[in-house]
Amino acid sequence: MLIKIYPENPNPREIDKVIEVLRDGGLVIYPTDTVYAIGCDALNVRAVEKICQMKGINPQKSNLAIICYDLSNLSEYAKVNNAAFKLMKKNLPGPFTFILPTSSELPKIYKNRKEVGIRVPDNNIIRTLVKELGNPILTMSVHDDDDMIEYTTDPELIHEKYEDLVDLVIDGGYGGFEASTVVDCTTDDFEIIRQGKGILE
Repeated sequence: MLIKIYPENPNPREIDKVIEVLRDGGLVIYPTDTVYAIGCDALNVRAVEKICQMKGINPQKSNLAIICYDLSNLSEYAKVNNAAFKLMKKNLPGPFTFILPTSSELPKIYKNRKEVGIRVPDNNIIRTLVKELGNPILTMSVHDDDDMIEYTTDPELIHEKYEDLVDLVIDGGYGGFEASTVVDCTTDDFEIIRQGKGILE
């Protein structure tokens, strides 16, 4: 299913359709402020396992990332000290993934890695979804690192490629090519481990 949602003014009826899919453990492809991504309710372990399987990722060995609506309930999912919080506050919403130690609220599938990526994209559609769902959304780029090609920016082509693998694709306009900048905040020496679209302040 392909649903058109306008970022400036997401239609509540269309948002509700997507929320229903997420609550049922479904997989959704949506726009962010960087590239199109695939996600599910981050607290639904079976849905998380489904995405990991589809992307060929071992959750025990890979860092998983979640999208939060803002930083207000961040401490539920990650341990964040004052310095890291200030850095995030200055740069979010924006095209960044901040790696932090996991907190006890996240399901066990995340804890085996002891770290989780936190995103608050500057994109109204995905943030509205997170807010309405009431849970963070697990997020992974649609593309693989070696195939930043045409189809990954065009929602109709993404839908053609993924319609049998996911429950719903959101058409939120053309996506970008450049991934988020990844910042490791697990120690006091913050380190950029992947320079992407975001320029860290």
